[in-house]
Amino acid sequence: MAKTALVVGASGIVGAAAAALLVERGWTVHGLGRRPVEQPGVQPVAADLQDAGATAGALRDIHPDAVFITTWARQDSEAENIRVNSAMVRHLLDGLPRAAGPRHVALVTGLKHYLGPFEAYGKGTLPQTPFREEQGRLDVENFYYAQEDELFAAAARDGFTWSVHRPHTVIGLAVGNAMNMGTTLAVYATLCREAGRPFVFPGSATQWSGLTDMTDAGQLAAHLLWATETGAAHDQAFNVVNGDVFRWQWMWARIAEWFGVEAAPFDGVVRPLEQQMANDAPLWREIAAREGLAEPDLDRLASPWHTDADLGRPIEVVTDMSKSRRLGFTGYQPTDDAFFLLFERLRTARLIP
Repeated sequence: MAKTALVVGASGIVGAAAAALLVERGWTVHGLGRRPVEQPGVQPVAADLQDAGATAGALRDIHPDAVFITTWARQDSEAENIRVNSAMVRHLLDGLPRAAGPRHVALVTGLKHYLGPFEAYGKGTLPQTPFREEQGRLDVENFYYAQEDELFAAAARDGFTWSVHRPHTVIGLAVGNAMNMGTTLAVYATLCREAGRPFVFPGSATQWSGLTDMTDAGQLAAHLLWATETGAAHDQAFNVVNGDVFRWQWMWARIAEWFGVEAAPFDGVVRPLEQQMANDAPLWREIAAREGLAEPDLDRLASPWHTDADLGRPIEVVTDMSKSRRLGFTGYQPTDDAFFLLFERLRTARLIP
């Protein structure tokens, strides 16, 4: 029997991958966004989740078997992140017509569950790595916790099952996304090649030499669908990463080789991309005009502030996926392959030359 899904944030890195997988598996897919974009097989739904009445109106005729919440709105402080993003989840779940049968709601958060919000990122007393789901919340305000609490309250009220998914940094294709390391590094490498600059690692010595992992958007989409369709995974929180571990000193050279640029030797000095790329907008416009690229606005493609936050962390970050493995999720994606597949997609979409 065909099932219906509502993907919230369907044009983002995670939402687009989830929507594409659901369409491929024969689901009827509604994609919600403030300004929905055209996506194959996805029925657009326009709504601003900060407006409770408008959200309820947009959803009144949609009766999804599964809801995938893959979006958030960045604010200037964690207090505002909590206020706005918890309200968005609340307005969404309050606005859905009551389900006639079983319903599952999957919420995507991330490793800031363990690391803390941007204002206190990687500071204070943190859980031991590798991060495991049974490790409790930090004693700090965090909008991920507020989103979870809205989910739990609505599930208790309405009787649906839920899952929470905590990826590490996501590799995927989306334009205008606030968390977009893969595209940011592709743009940075392209700028280095154009200007004859060395490809300088922007982060910390710990990230350069320590172990880490990442999450491909396709891997996360498969994990979302698996949890939705697996009874034993209901009412559970899960980490989700690719399954491999690597050191940036190895990955940096791999990425440099793909773009044909020189990987500069790391000297232990943090050189944030936000500083390195601060004056690159005019150069990117020149490249875009010459190569006929689809997006000449550097700010729409790159998110150096977020890449700096990830690569500048002073601690090793490795994620345990034993909980998912024990319940039967076997997905695996080598992270270098994930980067290279993304770079090919960016070229095909004329987003990089």
